[in-house]
Amino acid sequence: MLDLTHYIGGAHVEGSSGRFSDVYNPATGEVEKRTPLATVAELDHAVAIAKAAQPAWAAQNPQKRARVFFKLTSLLEEHKMDMAEILSREHGKTIEDSAGDIQRGLEVVEFVCGAPHLLKGEFTEGAGPGIDMYSMRQPVGVGAGITPFNFPAMIPLWMAAPAIACGNAFILKPSERDPSVPLRIAELFKEAGLPDGIFQVVQGDKEVVDAICAHKDIGAVSFVGSTPIAHYVYQTATAHAKRAQCFGGAKNHMIIMPDADLDQAADALIGAGYGSAGERCMAISVAVPVGEETADKLIAKLKPRVEELNVGPYNDEKADFGPVVTREAQQRVLGLIDKGVDEGAKLVIDGRGFSRQGYENGFFVGGCLFDNVTPDMDIYKTEIFGPVLSVVRAKDYEEALDLPMRHEYGNGVSIYTRDGDAARDFAARINIGMVGVNVPIPVPLAYHSFGGWKSSSFGDLNQHGMDSIKFWTRTKTITSRWPSGIKEGAEFSIPVMK
Repeated sequence: MLDLTHYIGGAHVEGSSGRFSDVYNPATGEVEKRTPLATVAELDHAVAIAKAAQPAWAAQNPQKRARVFFKLTSLLEEHKMDMAEILSREHGKTIEDSAGDIQRGLEVVEFVCGAPHLLKGEFTEGAGPGIDMYSMRQPVGVGAGITPFNFPAMIPLWMAAPAIACGNAFILKPSERDPSVPLRIAELFKEAGLPDGIFQVVQGDKEVVDAICAHKDIGAVSFVGSTPIAHYVYQTATAHAKRAQCFGGAKNHMIIMPDADLDQAADALIGAGYGSAGERCMAISVAVPVGEETADKLIAKLKPRVEELNVGPYNDEKADFGPVVTREAQQRVLGLIDKGVDEGAKLVIDGRGFSRQGYENGFFVGGCLFDNVTPDMDIYKTEIFGPVLSVVRAKDYEEALDLPMRHEYGNGVSIYTRDGDAARDFAARINIGMVGVNVPIPVPLAYHSFGGWKSSSFGDLNQHGMDSIKFWTRTKTITSRWPSGIKEGAEFSIPVMK
């Protein structure tokens, strides 16, 4: 069995706590590695190294910093498939899906190659008599990211790339369930020319999370995970005077209007609902057909598609999705399916008994399809994070719109229609952070921002796009006047422009 490491000061460092977390191959159920769980002292050591290294990195001009990211882009592209193999073996998702995980992170790296432009301030000549006014963006110092298991390449890169491009040092606390790819990212950062200490990986559990939130030398914290923990991290970090952005859970709806192309909508629901075994914060887990006729037709199209889903290990090229990440996750998903049946939902396709020959101990759940789900049921209210799609029937557009509007979560939503008026009204009125029109998973591209509303997000600024530059920098505004513009005598009133 392989014991993994931390990555501190530009090198792999063995853990000293004696505590470890098991890393499974979800397809077989076997423990293949162990992740060291850091002590507070180990985090303190990494922060001290980051604090010492950061000023020299920030002093590099943005163009020189950007050159590291140009090189990193090439390295990520070169090693994408090798990293995808590692990612899939620990997470369970298919190789193709893992390659997409890395690609979406790479696109944010490409975005921050534009740091020289993104970090430009503003200038006003002659703001007052002999007065010029200008602003500059300066790094916060040392930042930290706490990332989830479901995107172990994409989300660390979404956080680290903007933070480092802005001149910060960055400490990553990845999920202990699939920590190998973050270590590989650290190696590639170094190969790209990043100075030691600017990107470090500290493995750990709640002990390290609490220490990050309280550490006096960490200025900003970014988090992605479940809503209760996101809220906890946000409250704890901000109570310690830190800037924080924390992203939580989701329950994403797709509204299917009577005029929609139902084949297109059904295909979209299959990919968005069951891809990555539903372990995506942007997965569509609720389909809302408008009208009984639409609902009946949609179920008729979904049923054979769900029955034909190929569930298998990550190295099966024909697999549509793989296992969920742990035995505990599997049991949680199965328990929620049981609860849905008990609550009276119609289980059209039952994937609870799925087993794959040769992988009987894997953490598999077959595709499940519920019909006649109602908003009072736990399977509607709860983020299942498994291959389960619920159909909630709506009698008309207003009832369909009301469902995501009233839900606790506000991450993503989609509408399928050929009616431009309906789509425009939906986009304008819905209280959800990311909206798709005939797009099932509306994850914005790297130069727009990613973030939800309501209980899906805590903090004012989102991930990637310009929001990420704003989050990882502080604005300093300078008002300048030289002697030729200064009148003699003291001025006792507040300065105003006349």
